[in-house]
Amino acid sequence: MTRAQPRTNFHSSALLRCLTDLAVVPAAEPETAFAEKLGLWIHFTDAIKLSAIHGEGAIGVAASKGTGQPGAGRKEDARGALGLAFDRVEAALTESIVKSCSINPGRAHITLPRPVFTLPLDLAVAYEPYRRFYDAHQHDMTLNVQPLRVNVREALAKASPALRKLADLDAALETILRERERKLLAKVPVLLKTRFSQLYQAHQQDLVTTGQSDNPFAWMQPDAWLARFCKDLQMLLLAEFELRLQPALGLIEAFDHNIQHD
Repeated sequence: MTRAQPRTNFHSSALLRCLTDLAVVPAAEPETAFAEKLGLWIHFTDAIKLSAIHGEGAIGVAASKGTGQPGAGRKEDARGALGLAFDRVEAALTESIVKSCSINPGRAHITLPRPVFTLPLDLAVAYEPYRRFYDAHQHDMTLNVQPLRVNVREALAKASPALRKLADLDAALETILRERERKLLAKVPVLLKTRFSQLYQAHQQDLVTTGQSDNPFAWMQPDAWLARFCKDLQMLLLAEFELRLQPALGLIEAFDHNIQHD
């Protein structure tokens, strides 16, 4: 069964906190400012569409009173299937991220780039494989999370008129915000390049301070700059994955509430 996860939102997500902690984005703005910006993302025509769905949902709920609804047993079976599907996607992609970010991953679906050992290091050239690595994981998330969200909506639509209304609203919001979300998440590997540069420059400063010569073959040793970068890379991927799972998780929690109060 799907385990409980910390409640979050786009403003206070683990992804944003991680980016702030790594000093690649400024501290988060107040939630009121974020809410105002979110309102700007939804165009007038989109607002009309959402309002129409909301109205249709209310009519559907009123009209359905007294009509037959799926029994509690069928709902619980559907909820159990959703939980298994959610857990399967969560476990598979989490394992893929953790394994691929390891120094010795063995057979991995996506493999960590091999360090560039040529000195002096061209940061742009050296970082490019890691950007492609992050992009590959983002593509993997999209291929797995989006169908999961669709399946959850379909299950809710069959459970009750109220949940069908919620599913319709979620589908509309996903359509409205999809391109904005894609552009925002595409910035993460760009921001990560700043962290790559920060760690390498700090490494160079340490060499000057200690009077040591650089040894690229030691960059992946524990606590070395590139090994630290790979840990940060894994942390951001896991945080982004958690963010992408939130809509499906929220729908499942709504299903739980519906079952408990049926």
